[in-house]
Amino acid sequence: MLLLRRGDFGPDVAEVRATLTRLGLLSDPQPSQVFDLPVEHAVRAFQQQRGLITDGIVGPATYRALRDATYRLGDRPLAYLMSQPVTGDDVFALQERLLELGYDAGRPNGEFGQQTEQALRSFQRDYGLIVDGMCGPDTVRALRQLQPKVRGGRPVFLREQERVRKAGPRLSGKRIIIDPGHGGADRGVVVNGVSEADVMLDLARLLEGKMAATGMEALLTRGPHNNPDESERARFANEAGADLILSLHSDGNSSPLANGVASFHYGTGNGTSSTVGEALAGFIQRELVARTGMLDCGTHPKTWDMLRMTKCTAVRVEVGYLTNDQDRARLATPAFRDVVAEGILVAVKRLYLLGKDDQPTGTFTLDDLMRHELATGQRSAG
Repeated sequence: MLLLRRGDFGPDVAEVRATLTRLGLLSDPQPSQVFDLPVEHAVRAFQQQRGLITDGIVGPATYRALRDATYRLGDRPLAYLMSQPVTGDDVFALQERLLELGYDAGRPNGEFGQQTEQALRSFQRDYGLIVDGMCGPDTVRALRQLQPKVRGGRPVFLREQERVRKAGPRLSGKRIIIDPGHGGADRGVVVNGVSEADVMLDLARLLEGKMAATGMEALLTRGPHNNPDESERARFANEAGADLILSLHSDGNSSPLANGVASFHYGTGNGTSSTVGEALAGFIQRELVARTGMLDCGTHPKTWDMLRMTKCTAVRVEVGYLTNDQDRARLATPAFRDVVAEGILVAVKRLYLLGKDDQPTGTFTLDDLMRHELATGQRSAG
């Protein structure tokens, strides 16, 4: 669909207005087809609630989220469709309910996938329902009647934490997906000949080399001439059986004063958050701020596809603003990108150390890391 923004007019705008009104974000006593200031404010409020980029523009991601928000569990039958997966808040509610009852439906991402179907079939089998993998009226009724086995926790994210613990402190053998943003004809943010696509690809290759030196297996989602969309990148990571995903971007802003580094992990506006993703984003943020002196723009939960649709922990890092003269000059320098790559690698190491044998932020060097890897390997062999 086309982007819808303030000043636009037509039936698509009328649909957006009607959805925002149903969601209680817009008072629209006289329905209109105009995208005016109240609509923009309502769109921004919705985007903020849903972990989307808060720009007041209805693009594909915001439109999909608006559509998904209109569904409640029980409104329609739900089933696994391989060619065109069903999405919506009703699917999210189903996944959350199954997880509370102890069935592993995978990450609650609002998409009815194969793992959700398997969990639903297990539930139906256990409770004497027709085992068809379809969430119809009888299944919804049973889900609502039963008391969950778990309250106050997020089992899927507890399992995520347990996988990190069991993986051990060594980096060797771990498979990491490095995702440099944009690519091909899409150059991302471009200022004075410096493009986000080129800078992030070089950063990804530097990080890949450092990871290989530790015995990790690092895979890139793209080369210089292609630009998979986010769902393709997420699918690649899932099929590769990755342990972690690191998505690398730089930012841009209409104000040349905007600067700094920010990190993002999966999380929604209703309290669902990847605890491991949040921890890794925090480690990356602190390491990069300490090593580069860049402005700390914090860590934030988002529902972007690369964070939402991946089975393992995914973090996106926005390293600087190419629209800021100082950030751009530093990002254009290979030595600076090397510092950033080392900081990200050390942050990954900190995640797996679980607080043991750690050092103060910004002081853990690549040489320290290699010595720790060697020592840990020798202890394991002994």
